[in-house]
Amino acid sequence: MSYIALGANLASERFGPPKATLTAALALMAERGLPVAARSSWYESAPVPMSDQPWFINAVVRLDATPDPGPLLETLHALEAELGRVRSIANAPRAVDLDLIDAGGRVSASDDWPVLPHPRLHARAFVLMPLKEIAPDWRHPATGTHIDTLLAALPADQSCRKIPDTQAES
Repeated sequence: MSYIALGANLASERFGPPKATLTAALALMAERGLPVAARSSWYESAPVPMSDQPWFINAVVRLDATPDPGPLLETLHALEAELGRVRSIANAPRAVDLDLIDAGGRVSASDDWPVLPHPRLHARAFVLMPLKEIAPDWRHPATGTHIDTLLAALPADQSCRKIPDTQAES
C-alpha cells in the first residue's frame, strides 16, 4: 500500500477552489493508473510554519498497489504541474500539493530520491489526522512508532480539523 497526502490553499485557474482542484487530482490519478482505494475526510489546517497565507484543505489517500516510488513521485509531480502548481520557495501557497508519504513501508537514506517515508510526515497534524482515519494502525516505517503516539507528540499550535465536505469549497 502507498499513502499520498493532498493539500491546497490556492484556487487553480483550471479547476477553481482548493477542494475542486484536489477532487480533480483524484480523478487524474485514476486516469494515470493510480486508483484510490480509500480517502480520508477533508480537513482544513493552518499553514506550517504559521504564516498569513490562506488555510489549506487536506486529505490522505491510500493506493492498494505499491508502485515503484520514483516513477510514482514523478507522476504526482506531473499531475501537480497539470493542476497549476508552480514550484517556487518552500512552504509557499499552492494550488495543489501531492506528497508520497509512505510507499509500502519502504525506508530510504536521506540522500536517496525519493526520501521515504516523507521526512516531515511525523510532525504534521494535517498528514497524521487524515492518515489515522484510513489507517488507524499505521506505524512509521523507519521508527515503528504507532500513529497515536505520533499524534500525541504533535505541537499544540498546529491547527487542523475535519470539516464537512460542503464546507471545503473555498
